[in-house]
Amino acid sequence: MQSALVIDLATLPEDGKSFSGELSDTVFDLPKEDATAVGTLEYDLWIQRFGSELLLTGTISAPFRFTCVVTLKDFIQTICLKSAAISIEIGNSSQLDVTESLREEVLLAFPTTPRCDEADEPESCEIDSRYLAVDKPGENDISPAPRKEGDDRWSALNDLSGLNDQT
Repeated sequence: MQSALVIDLATLPEDGKSFSGELSDTVFDLPKEDATAVGTLEYDLWIQRFGSELLLTGTISAPFRFTCVVTLKDFIQTICLKSAAISIEIGNSSQLDVTESLREEVLLAFPTTPRCDEADEPESCEIDSRYLAVDKPGENDISPAPRKEGDDRWSALNDLSGLNDQT
């Protein structure tokens, strides 16, 4: 398994070439609070040079563990871009590492609100009624949050009430 996809422009045929393979999940390097890569980044690309740019077209996919915004359950969803098209400026180098471009393309396809009903193995995505205040009877046995006696967090603002704009 590769850790980077490097294209040697000197050996790239003029009419392009097919590249297929896998990149290690370490290319994503995401914070744990976000999604977690649970598999490799797979690619099946046609890469061709057009003047001063490199065009990558094809399929890119990688599985991730997300947390559902409704149920707070973890689930696996594969981000799959079946018709990806990435253009990269070549510059003056003879070799071009396109790994970061593939990574960015996958990250841009992340769901903004991940839901477990969109997982690879969809689950029921309904909030537990215990957490809905509307469903609770008027009298419940939940005590209010504890407060420190004399803790008035707004008192500092009250002290400012006598101030006027003075120029």
